[in-house]
Amino acid sequence: MKTISLLGSTGSIGTQTLDIVRNHPDRFRVCALSAGKNEELMERQIREFHPEIAVLYEEEAARSLRERVGDTSCRILSGMDGLIEAATMPGADLVLGAIVGMIGIRPVIAAVTEGKDVALANKETLVCAGHLIMPLAKEMKVQILPVDSEHSAIFQSLRGGAKGEAEEILLTASGGPFRGKKKEELESMRAGDALKHPNWDMGPKVTIDSASLVNKGLEVMEASWLFNMPPEKIRILVHPQSIIHSMVQFRDGAIIAQLGTPDMHLPIQYALSYPERIPLEGKRVDFFELGKLTFEKPDIDTFRGLALALEAAKKGGSLPTVFNAANEEAVRLFLEDRISFLGIPRVIEEAMDRIAFTENPSVDDIMEIEAETRKIVKWELS
Repeated sequence: MKTISLLGSTGSIGTQTLDIVRNHPDRFRVCALSAGKNEELMERQIREFHPEIAVLYEEEAARSLRERVGDTSCRILSGMDGLIEAATMPGADLVLGAIVGMIGIRPVIAAVTEGKDVALANKETLVCAGHLIMPLAKEMKVQILPVDSEHSAIFQSLRGGAKGEAEEILLTASGGPFRGKKKEELESMRAGDALKHPNWDMGPKVTIDSASLVNKGLEVMEASWLFNMPPEKIRILVHPQSIIHSMVQFRDGAIIAQLGTPDMHLPIQYALSYPERIPLEGKRVDFFELGKLTFEKPDIDTFRGLALALEAAKKGGSLPTVFNAANEEAVRLFLEDRISFLGIPRVIEEAMDRIAFTENPSVDDIMEIEAETRKIVKWELS
């Protein structure tokens, strides 16, 4: 039995994690849940999974939840203090970090500091603070287990070789809904067009990042920290079928890949059960039905956001934080129909040019840089 503290229980990763807990009650139990403000769903989760504590980040929502679940023994907490308490619970064997946004960084640092293994789905933690998290994890001898499908695939593939034998990471991308389109076509695309992902069922933010290929740039940053691989040794391949989730090439030329249907339950469950594999119901790959697997080079001239992400990955320091914050603001503006699809990389590039560079930012620096970036983007477009 593995006890899990689940940070971000009401989002896509969180609800799929609870599917796995529900299907394996003899293997997993939940000691803590957290979310932003969805008190109705949190109440249902509390009554089903019986955690010791539950956190709603917004105090007003937490206050309401206390009344709703007053007949249970679950303690209701709020704010960053609540998240950190959930992340450091003495009884938790694994902390799954699926909080969206920068607020996920401090709880992960707290969990690692307490010697907790972390299954990580929060991009910002490594994109913005990988230089802090990974050395700390090494010092505390804890594992950072990837939940993202591509990073899970790399993690699984690396088990086919000894430490130091990997030569290159081959990071796959579906290409998103705009694969093959040119700049003149993209200029007229709206949010409704960008939200039609061909393979994956994801939230609006991640789906837009997939359409712009920004998500692949963010994943390069994550992979670089997770697997101690310089960004220039991480090659992106557009693979429209989304069956090969990523590959590793070793120094003898051998390539090991992880394949499967595009279903997030698989990488989530692997992170929970690692190093063991346990049964998972669902569709299997039928190679005769599939017929072929194809690959293309990413078009970084058309999808300028990817080129900017790779620039931020190589330079490091505070630039990934600026990139991430500017992209989040730009995606929000695009979803509100205030900028065009090609306006997203323009906003990012402007922010990267304007914000002063910091070589080795602390957590406080990261938060200040993020706030400054968002302020500049909002001021520029107000």
